[in-house]
Amino acid sequence: MTMATNAIELSDEARGLLKALASETRQQIMALFVGGMELTVNEVAERMSLAQSATSTQLATLRDGGVLTSRREWKTVYYRADPARIGKALSDLQISLNACCSPPPEEAPSRGCE
Repeated sequence: MTMATNAIELSDEARGLLKALASETRQQIMALFVGGMELTVNEVAERMSLAQSATSTQLATLRDGGVLTSRREWKTVYYRADPARIGKALSDLQISLNACCSPPPEEAPSRGCE
C-alpha cells in the first residue's frame, strides 16, 4: 500500500527557523536576546547554566537557522537576534502553510426562505 504525500514546500529560511526553534533550550536562549541584546557565548552559558561547549553548539544552530547573527571582535564573538531574517522566514512559513492548510472559505450567510 502506498500513500501519496503532499509535502509542504518550505523555503530554506523557513526550514532553518523551524529547526533552530525545535529545541526548548534554544527557545529559552532566544528569550535572552529580547530588545536587541547582544551577548557572548560565555554570557549565554552563565545565564542558562550550560557548559560553554554546549552553549556554543546551540548558538551555532540558531545562527545557522537564521535567527541569530554574530560578529567577531578579536577573540570574542557577539550574538544578537536577526529580525530581518526571522521576519523573512516567518513570512515564507505563513505562505507555505496558507498554500496547503488554509481554512475553507466561509459560506455565504443564509437569507432565510427564498
